[in-house]
Amino acid sequence: MHVVFSPEAAAEFADAERHYTAEASAVGAAFRDEVRSALARLRNWPLAAPIERDGIRRLLLSRFPYKMLYSVEPELLYIIAVAHQHRAPDYWLGRKVNP
Repeated sequence: MHVVFSPEAAAEFADAERHYTAEASAVGAAFRDEVRSALARLRNWPLAAPIERDGIRRLLLSRFPYKMLYSVEPELLYIIAVAHQHRAPDYWLGRKVNP
């Protein structure tokens, strides 16, 4: 299944990766690898993650305090947000939820 990031989610991912890379390049690489692993799980089992709200699903990252919020579309997964779990939890609600 194809994955598409919203512009906001792509920016959030890049910002988090930059933040962790500034701490240590290995930490930034670990964050990027965990997101890639999460995307692979989503491609294989798109409906396995619980619904956060209004049909939007969430997948929690294991090593980092982030969650990926996404919608399952007929031909793709649409990543709405790559959200820090401890900051303004519902900030993404006004975003477009499908491509």
